[in-house]
Amino acid sequence: MTATADGGLPRRGLLALGLAAALPLVSACSSGSKDDEGGKGGKGSSAGTLRVLASSELADMKPVLDAARTATGVTVDATWSGTLDAVDRVASGAAAGAFDAIWLSSNDYLRLRPEAAKKITSETPVMTSPVAFGIKMPALKRLGWDPERVTWSEIERAVADGRLTYGMTDPVRSNSGFSALVSIASGLSGAQSALREADVRKATPKLKEFFTGQKLTSGSSGWLADAFIRRGSVDGLINYESVLLTLNRDHLMDLAVIRPRDGVVTADYPLTVLASASQDARDSAHALATHLRGTEAQRQLTERTFRRPVVASVRPAARLSTAKRRELPFPGSLAVADGLLASYENDLRRPSRTVYVLDTSGSMNGDRLAQLKRALGQLAGSDVSPTGDRFRDREEVTLMPFGSRVKGVRTHTVPGERPAPVLAAIRADAEALTADGDTAIFSSLQAAYDHLAQRRSALGDDRFTSIVLMTDGENTTGATASDFDAYYRRLRGPERTAPVFPIVFGDSDRSQLQSIATLTGGRLFDATKGSLDGAFEEIRGYQ
Repeated sequence: MTATADGGLPRRGLLALGLAAALPLVSACSSGSKDDEGGKGGKGSSAGTLRVLASSELADMKPVLDAARTATGVTVDATWSGTLDAVDRVASGAAAGAFDAIWLSSNDYLRLRPEAAKKITSETPVMTSPVAFGIKMPALKRLGWDPERVTWSEIERAVADGRLTYGMTDPVRSNSGFSALVSIASGLSGAQSALREADVRKATPKLKEFFTGQKLTSGSSGWLADAFIRRGSVDGLINYESVLLTLNRDHLMDLAVIRPRDGVVTADYPLTVLASASQDARDSAHALATHLRGTEAQRQLTERTFRRPVVASVRPAARLSTAKRRELPFPGSLAVADGLLASYENDLRRPSRTVYVLDTSGSMNGDRLAQLKRALGQLAGSDVSPTGDRFRDREEVTLMPFGSRVKGVRTHTVPGERPAPVLAAIRADAEALTADGDTAIFSSLQAAYDHLAQRRSALGDDRFTSIVLMTDGENTTGATASDFDAYYRRLRGPERTAPVFPIVFGDSDRSQLQSIATLTGGRLFDATKGSLDGAFEEIRGYQ
């Protein structure tokens, strides 16, 4: 099993860097593992079982943990989570008693929150992986770069000149994305120590240029890699070194892995015991950590996952460069992290254009419609909502409710200044939704793609575009699945690259929705195990 996603960032404490689960759910890390279902999980402990709240990317450690169980008798009962949920649960005290340990890509975010930091005890780094830039070989040759000598400034110049494009996970929801953002800002500002607010201000003009080249965004590394392969025209990816090398191995890619000379942030994956853990759990965690830092486990994890061993006697996997690199520190204050992320979200990145295709057929009447209104209201938030909790500045939002046909089209663009009236208008439109009619899913999707084409033609702008489909049933009228398939395959231009993100809700047909996601390069989200507002929030990382 290979890594499919990376951990998210703490949003509500560290600038509300939200991610309800920015990562796709992955297969179990051990025989006792389970998926995180909207904050549930954390059963009573049993002898030899260590209940761990873990970053979803660590699912690729299954073979290593299987060997650890044989050697130590410790079974890892993993609940997958983004770092957001993990840090929030630790800080609030909800993790106490439900989990014995956390295992995230880094504890740097957690340490910025005193109420969370005091709830952990021992931390044992297990492996490392630095941020890197993976570039296709034709692009590398075109630019004439030596991978060992490239800087972030050289990458920025190539992007500004229109010679380089790339994909990157959403820094507000993805640990690899935020680590990349810190690395880029540090490199472009020339910061000689932990980023300061002055450094961010100094780098802002170049950061704006840098992010004009970002053509793919995602809440998870797994979906980003799939989109990168599907799109084909994007030159590179910014992610952890281990993810890029795994992509080369598992998808027969030929990416040159650049670790810019002016520095990168590195994840160290500390296995961390909670202060509330029992003595038996602490003993189990100690036994597991000791085993994972042993020679054989370190050799196995670097060969299987391309992460770097932390034990000096174990050589990194053959594909890992042994050249020295400059290590960059994490921002030392919450204010700097907050400011950098707010700037990315509302000013630096390309703006978004999203059409929300919303089922308001008769079956949505009652509680289901109420849930939809509440979810949209939370997305609209207010002008004082924390970063990641509401629609972004400059974001174009279209509500397209449908029943037997599309009932109306309401488009709003959130301004950078005084966004409150527009956010209130979105909430009012959501509150005015009514439920009646049959369910014309495919006709409505066609209307959404037509709308995207019209907006692009009229405005001539360059945005991240996507469609969110929420339905509680099957298609009962209008165009059929085969009609939509034929329609989509006839699309040309940017519209062809706009993914549909369907949400499983109520009595919707999962297989039908999965087919839509697969056809358009989107991803299916599930509101049956958690909540509709949680699903909408999770999708934010992909828009």
